[in-house]
Order: sequence, then C-alpha cells, then structure tokens
Amino acid sequence: MKIAILGNGKEGQAAKAYFEAHGDECKVFENFADEDVKDFNLDQYDLVMRSPSVRPQGDWSSSTKYFFEKCPARIIGVTGTKGKGTTCSLIKSVFGAMGRKVWLVGNIGVPAIEVLDDIASGDVVVYEMSSFQLWDLYRSPSVAVVLGIEPDHLNVHKDFAEYVDAKSNIVKWQNEGDVCVYYKDNKDSVSIAEKSPAEEKLAYPVGELIEAVTNNEEEKTQLLNKLEKALNSLSIVGRHNMENAQAAMLAVCGYLGIDIKELLNEHLNEICKGFKEFKGLPHRLQLIRELNGVKYYDDNFATNVASTKVAIEAFNTPLVMIVGGRDKTDYEDLPELNKLLSDNSLVKKVVLIGESGHELMKKYENAKFVLEKDLKSAVEKAREFADTGNTVLMSPAAASFDMFKNVYDRGAQFVEIVNKLK
Repeated sequence: MKIAILGNGKEGQAAKAYFEAHGDECKVFENFADEDVKDFNLDQYDLVMRSPSVRPQGDWSSSTKYFFEKCPARIIGVTGTKGKGTTCSLIKSVFGAMGRKVWLVGNIGVPAIEVLDDIASGDVVVYEMSSFQLWDLYRSPSVAVVLGIEPDHLNVHKDFAEYVDAKSNIVKWQNEGDVCVYYKDNKDSVSIAEKSPAEEKLAYPVGELIEAVTNNEEEKTQLLNKLEKALNSLSIVGRHNMENAQAAMLAVCGYLGIDIKELLNEHLNEICKGFKEFKGLPHRLQLIRELNGVKYYDDNFATNVASTKVAIEAFNTPLVMIVGGRDKTDYEDLPELNKLLSDNSLVKKVVLIGESGHELMKKYENAKFVLEKDLKSAVEKAREFADTGNTVLMSPAAASFDMFKNVYDRGAQFVEIVNKLK
C-alpha cells in the first residue's frame, strides 16, 4: 500500500515504522497547517493516517482507529481532562499484581501501533485517550472510563462543545454488553456516560455502589473499611488521586465482570499491592526532594487552572507556588487563576514566570505575586520564601511553549534545578 502520514511526531514516526516493516510505502508530511493539506494530492494514497493534532477530514484513518480495528485483545480506554495517565497506570499496576500481561499505550507508554503485533488475545490493553485520538474514532473500548471533563485544548478545538463531542466517542460506539465508568460529580462526564449504549454504568466515587451491593450494615462497614485500606495503600497524594484510584478499581471490575463487593473481598491484596507499587508519573504532583525541611513538588503537567486547583487542594501545608507559561485561553482564565491564588490561605507566595506570569503581574496588584525572568531564578526565589514545613509547588496553570520545548522539557529543567540546590 501507499500510505500518507500527516505529522512526524511520536505517533507519526511509529506508524511509519510499523507500515514499512509490513512492506508498505510511506510518505510523511510535516510542518503544515490544516489548509495546506489540499495541496498534498492525498487521493493518490491507499491510506491516509493523521497524527492526533491534525483536524480529521473525510475518510482518513489514524493510529488509534487502525489499532482498534486490528487489536485482538479487549481494550480499557480512559479519557478525561486530567488524571488519565495516573488512572491508566493504576489499572496497569493492579492487573500486574494479579499476574496479567498488560499493555499501557496511547498518550502514556508507547504509541499503540508500535506494539500491535505483540499483543495476544488474552492480554489486557489500557489505552490513554486524548480528545485528538478520539476525534474521529468510530469504535469504542469494551470498558470506557470517563474522568472529569474541563475546558482544554481550545486552541485546537473550535469550542468546548467540539472537545466534549470528541471525548464522547469513547462511549458512543459501545454495545449493551460493554461497561462505562464515569465521574458522577462532573456534569460533562455524566452527559458523556448517558450517550453510552452499555447497560452497565458504574459511577465513582464508589460509596453509592457499596450501598447498593448489600443491605447488611455490618457487611457494608466491612466493605468500606476495605475500600479505605485500598486507598490508604496509595503512594501518591491528593483527593483527586483517591478518586482516580476508585475509577481504576471500577475499570478492573468492568473488565473482570465482577462488582465492587467481589473486587474488595477477593482481590484486596492485589489492589493494595498495585496501588502501593505505583509511585506516580513524572511531572504530575511528583515529590522531587526535601531540603532543609522544605518539600519540592513537580506538577508541570498542570497546564490549566482546573489542574492547578486540584494540585493546591492536595496539600495541607503552606505553599510557595511557581506559576506561569503560555496561556491556552487567550488570558480569559486569568481572573479565575488570580482568585484561586489569592483566596486560598495556604498559598503563601506565588513566583510568576513566562507570558501568563507577566500578564498576571500587570493586571493584578496582588501582594502574593513576584515576577522572575526565568525558571532558575524562580526556583531560587521560591526557596527564599519557603520556611521549614512549607512546600514549593510548581504547578504552572499554563502550557510550556513560551520558554521550553514542551512540558517534559519544562519539568525536566525544574527537576534538575531543584536537585542542584544545596
């Protein structure tokens, strides 16, 4: 086949390697805008593979669509605005503790198409799915997990409605025998779950499910105690991560075809082991070090206000924050961010950097704010403000592209600077 690959990022490179290994001829297009595609003469190709950030057109395929068509194993798909990687990793860790062969693919782990030929029918596939991967998908995973949904990627999607609609494809093509797990405290997560044809819909947090599986008060208490034991096994901090863990537990229930009662009664040890062994993902509320009684946390994946709010709520110690970068809302979220940082009594000082940092400093006379020119000086300033027992938290509430290659580069530079402090 002659195959056109639109985009030369991680997924595009993996697709090229996969198809060429199967004897196909590939042509890669890169560094283009959507309006340039009309000049590529794509009708001469047997298959057009778009990369995630390329807006879908016509009958194009993608690595995600191709994987769903060819994968021999059942798939657990996870989407949401934040928490996807953590939830996927917790699911993988629990199944690993059960002795199952698990593949973690998608935005986290490896590009799905890269390992397609190695997957056996009895394996477990856990797929982290962004709105870009779901955009034009016409198949849904047998277990779909919908975490909280907040506005994001509106610099690519036309509006929030298009973003939610893309996310909805994770459930839209399910059948009655599939399972949908959803976050009951988020209206958009609920609305997406309502679109699923699956008869079994499991809501988390799981308190109501435990109430539903038994009328015996003693048994109910025992189950709640077991749930508490499981959640206390987590090596990662924050109420949101306890919710992510409950979503992971329900995904395991859905995959195994059991209810929360059976999971807690028969698999508690594996859950606790899996939760304990997962130490968190890089740049997601990751403890870097403790120096002179001050803990330094890297939360560089917090690229919007909602995720920074979640990060702040994970702590009960005074916080010195490092915030700022390239805003993804054309600065429409600055009032919300200013209020978040101003109103929370735990936020002691905020060291601002980057484009949005300059805008915050310019628009608001906030006594908590100081502005620094670069990340190194910001870390040094944060260290000056932090007393023993305080936490330095870098949770930018903005993208990284104003000063860094990407979010990984920003996080890696922060970690390097913190580890060099003496």
